[in-house]
Amino acid sequence: MVCHGTGCLANGSVEVASALRASISQAGLDVSVIPDIKTTGCHGFCSRGPLVILQPSGIFYQRVQPADCPEIVKTTLQEGKPVDRLLYQDPKTGEHIVHNEEIPFYKNQTRIVMHNIGKIDPTDIRDTIMAGGYEALAKALYTMKPGEVVEAIVKAGLRGRGGAGFPTGIKWKSAISAVEKKGGPVYIVANGDEGDPGAFMDRTLMEGDPHAVLEGLIIGAYAIGAHQGYMYVREEYPLARKHLAIAMEEARALGLLGKDILGSGFDFDVLIVRGAGAFVCGEETALIHSLEGTAGEATPKYVFPAEAGLWGKPTIINNIETFCNVPLIIGKGPDWYTGFGVPSSTGTKVFSLVGKINNIGLVEIPMGMPLIDLVEKIGGGVPGRDRFKAVQTGGPSGGCLPYALRDTPVDFDSLSKAGSMMGSGGMIVMDDGDCVVDVARYFLSFLMDESCGKCLPCRLGLKSMYQFLDRFSRGEGAMEDIEDLNSLAKAIQDGALCALGGTAPNPVLTTLRHFRDEYQAHILDHKCPAGVCKALITYRIDPEACTGCGLCARSCPQNCITGEKKKPHRIDEASCIRCGMCLDSCKFDAVKVA
Repeated sequence: MVCHGTGCLANGSVEVASALRASISQAGLDVSVIPDIKTTGCHGFCSRGPLVILQPSGIFYQRVQPADCPEIVKTTLQEGKPVDRLLYQDPKTGEHIVHNEEIPFYKNQTRIVMHNIGKIDPTDIRDTIMAGGYEALAKALYTMKPGEVVEAIVKAGLRGRGGAGFPTGIKWKSAISAVEKKGGPVYIVANGDEGDPGAFMDRTLMEGDPHAVLEGLIIGAYAIGAHQGYMYVREEYPLARKHLAIAMEEARALGLLGKDILGSGFDFDVLIVRGAGAFVCGEETALIHSLEGTAGEATPKYVFPAEAGLWGKPTIINNIETFCNVPLIIGKGPDWYTGFGVPSSTGTKVFSLVGKINNIGLVEIPMGMPLIDLVEKIGGGVPGRDRFKAVQTGGPSGGCLPYALRDTPVDFDSLSKAGSMMGSGGMIVMDDGDCVVDVARYFLSFLMDESCGKCLPCRLGLKSMYQFLDRFSRGEGAMEDIEDLNSLAKAIQDGALCALGGTAPNPVLTTLRHFRDEYQAHILDHKCPAGVCKALITYRIDPEACTGCGLCARSCPQNCITGEKKKPHRIDEASCIRCGMCLDSCKFDAVKVA
């Protein structure tokens, strides 16, 4: 199996698959083996791609290049031995691990939503059906009434996986009640507008198991009585849209979508809509406006979309991961589902684990797992460090949790209590080389640009907050500015029109709460402890460590490093733009940051 997720494709997995086929043919092996080179969705271990897994042995090869394929064929397929240099090596023990299920990154996960991803060809419905796909749909259509489907979702305790974690079953009930009162059509929408920087959970689900998304959407439509649905997918996700379109075409051909689904008399069809490219369109009301063809602006939720949404009709909007949970609940039952997670947050959650972490990728864990276990056991810890400095959860609107809160359970209520949020599942690990003032400034910059600008607290408030942080990053400002910033952040939380503005201050509030000393260092000492804020740092060359190799001078874009060959060099601080190129190029740790 060769991973053909977006990350591995970018690293040349198509060429790897072709090279494997050619190597098998050249080795004179049975040609019947060649069609069994299966291209799959993302395996999750994105920092190690391109990935190749040999079944049924489960041998896991990482960072495979086309030139490695003849050796794989000769050593593994012909001689039955693993190629050691392509195996995963534990960063702590140095041990080579042969099988993927023994690698800590996979071993410590609980994959139920992602159970098919990396095992099936997402463009072949036969793989999905062989793996049990659409069995839950058949069960719902032939053995359950719509109300029973809704009650199963309520009993399972499924909460929306896209942000605030609102109970899915309760939302569905609201739409049903609205239809009973007002009549008319009801619509259902899968929100695939995943705009968080560094987040790729929904993209992976749409690319790697599109039929799971579609099956969940159809079951949801049956439960609420919808006959028309929409998949709102980011413009930047062309592969996801392609795989969803293929899945829909295959499903229609087999009577799983369209008129009289599975002969049950239930009609339902779906239309894929490209997102408008705006982060705010992940918010329900802005998404609805975009679907209607108007500007993606948020509106007050005096009436929720479940009561009056698309074209004024009751509309259910859930994100991609939420719909992927639905077939599991219907197929295996709510009691099975509540066996995962904690009572207030049942099931599992998919996260994109990125940043200063050894094992970068997509992970699925049971709700309630301690944060430290996610970082250490699955993520493999921080490279070259004993511990992390902070973990930012919940995307750009989430909060930064310090190492002191490492035992915080990763579930909706615990993260909210700690001042952060679950969000859609973005998780960024930071070490001592990251400045929290700069991190908060970065996220404010992103949210300020992505604000629709409709309400004053968000439009002007975020700009004012950013200006505070920008001054701090230059060593300007006064201590009373911290209190003013804190008050402004809370005012925006209370006054913003939608969730984007209401949660935007989280990165600032949590860093002020947990890292106030770092803010004080910027203001009082005019220093950036992490050595990140350019206005507060200088680069110098240690004459004792410098060998005079000249690498730093050649990398400097300002030509401000001088010195004779094989003699210590020096940096002209007046000309230095603090780009860090000299630091990155030096192989002798001679460039110092002060």
